[in-house]
Amino acid sequence: MNKQRTLSHKLAVIPQYLQHLNGRLKGEVKALCQLSALLDIMNNERLDTFFQPILQLRTGRTLGHEVLNRPPASMHFPTTEHFYEFAGRTEQMYRFEQNCRRMSLTRYMERLPRTEAGSGRLVFVNVHPGVLDDARHKSGETLALLQSLGLSPERIVFELTERQAVQDYIGFEKVLSYYREQGFRIAVDDAGSGYNSLKTLVYLKPEFIKLDKSLIRGIHGSREQQELLELVREYAARSATRVIAEGIETAEELLFLQRAGIDFGQGYALGRPAQLPVQGALPPGSIQAAGRGGYSYVSSDR
Repeated sequence: MNKQRTLSHKLAVIPQYLQHLNGRLKGEVKALCQLSALLDIMNNERLDTFFQPILQLRTGRTLGHEVLNRPPASMHFPTTEHFYEFAGRTEQMYRFEQNCRRMSLTRYMERLPRTEAGSGRLVFVNVHPGVLDDARHKSGETLALLQSLGLSPERIVFELTERQAVQDYIGFEKVLSYYREQGFRIAVDDAGSGYNSLKTLVYLKPEFIKLDKSLIRGIHGSREQQELLELVREYAARSATRVIAEGIETAEELLFLQRAGIDFGQGYALGRPAQLPVQGALPPGSIQAAGRGGYSYVSSDR
């Protein structure tokens, strides 16, 4: 009787086991198709490159541009975020980042209008933190590329996204010091989007803090977001760091940030990503509005 019961139990779980195997097989096939698509995009340089201006909010002067590389529309990657998330999990990440960096800087110089050639504006390049201290990295590789393009390292800002968390902060700070000695600058991207924000800022001491668009969206009507902004602004003032607010889309958001004393901004209200690195512009009347003094907290709409 016990043997029969045991056999019956084993037979009962067979459908569940087959379903499990089928799910794993589908997942592996999907990952294989995504990897094939990634390699195709990488090998054939099928990323589209755009440049979004970053402006000084007080004057409207263009500080520089962030380079944005977007994959072609694909069933394998529904969004750009899905694409980069997958690339970051593969063994191709180092090679992919190398290709992106070379392509970003080369296309920047190829598309830079002649009138802007001597402007000295900064170029913000997104970098996966794990790539900078990868054992495969060859010293002087990026410097050689810059020299061939006629760019100085002082114009390059490496953007490190907070979503790709750093584990060994002390060791990574030493890696960043090596790049700083060569003239490069560091920006922490997506600040305010995760719990690691303050630790990242304290240990890495970036030259720029880029505030995530989730913190900026509707900030003129949210006391909670305003208080967090003030904390970051005070820290930046004490540590000689400049703040860049990302995702500015409305005149109300812009006006609040100007009155709050935020240094720089980026977003559709100032300039959309374009195939040429052209200057952005503040909306009419916003420069005059920036000088009207301080701001007061408001009640949250939420």
